Amino acid sequence: MFKLNYENSKGQVVEFYARPYRLTSFTGLGDTETEIQSQKTPFKDGAVYIDSLLNDKQLEIGLVIDASGQEDLNAKRRYLSSAFNPKLGMGTLRYISGADIKEISVVPESLPYFPDGSSNRKSFFQRSTITLRALNPYWRDPNQTSVPLVAYTGNFKLPFRLPFKLGMSGDYTSLFNSGDMPSAVRIDIQGPVSNPQIINRTNGDWMRINRSIAENEILHIDCTPGRKRVEIYRGGTVFNVFGSLDPDSDWLTLEVGHNRIEHIADAGDLSSLVAITWNNEYVGI
Repeated sequence: MFKLNYENSKGQVVEFYARPYRLTSFTGLGDTETEIQSQKTPFKDGAVYIDSLLNDKQLEIGLVIDASGQEDLNAKRRYLSSAFNPKLGMGTLRYISGADIKEISVVPESLPYFPDGSSNRKSFFQRSTITLRALNPYWRDPNQTSVPLVAYTGNFKLPFRLPFKLGMSGDYTSLFNSGDMPSAVRIDIQGPVSNPQIINRTNGDWMRINRSIAENEILHIDCTPGRKRVEIYRGGTVFNVFGSLDPDSDWLTLEVGHNRIEHIADAGDLSSLVAITWNNEYVGI
């Protein structure tokens, strides 16, 4: 039996498995509707296939609240409503089955539903249904994959806590995306380096920053849709340098399978460091 774990934007957590929030049903492990895009050709039978797009999807949790009495039941019901308050915005739903953990970003479509009737509610239990909406329909690995561009040579201290190691600049490597879909990447480059450029030779995407990065600076690029940013970390301060992005640049993604990634720059030395980070994404689990 799997568990579900929900965490909202305030850090409130609810686990659905055993008491007090006993999981009875769940839909959303797959169940994603697809829109098939096609084009009709004059005087031709049928249509020409163009693409398939996954729609956002609904997830539904069925549960029973177990309590020691009416007062305890009221408190647990209030906490559930507080945790799934739609006004809090996006939260994270986690699927846990042994060592396999996947997560998806969701927003409550409404407050939890508490049906009436003696079969649904007494002083020591309450049935409930929670409906969520995943605008991005992909499940993802909670732990990001991070790979330096060459063999790791040593650590250094960052102004912020980042969960990966960094390698030297000016080289290439093969990165493997084991998910079902192309994945957006995050890039971190420590100076000194001038006009760094990251190229995915597999799909032709490339990205160039038209500025120099000092030895005490780290360039951070996030290519994730909805969170795209280009920043400099310096002495515990974050500076927005989005304007330094070359206007012809692509937002880099890793294709499914192997990707040949190259880092080049106009100037730099062996103390320059680079890391590529991503989360594998899945259409279902």
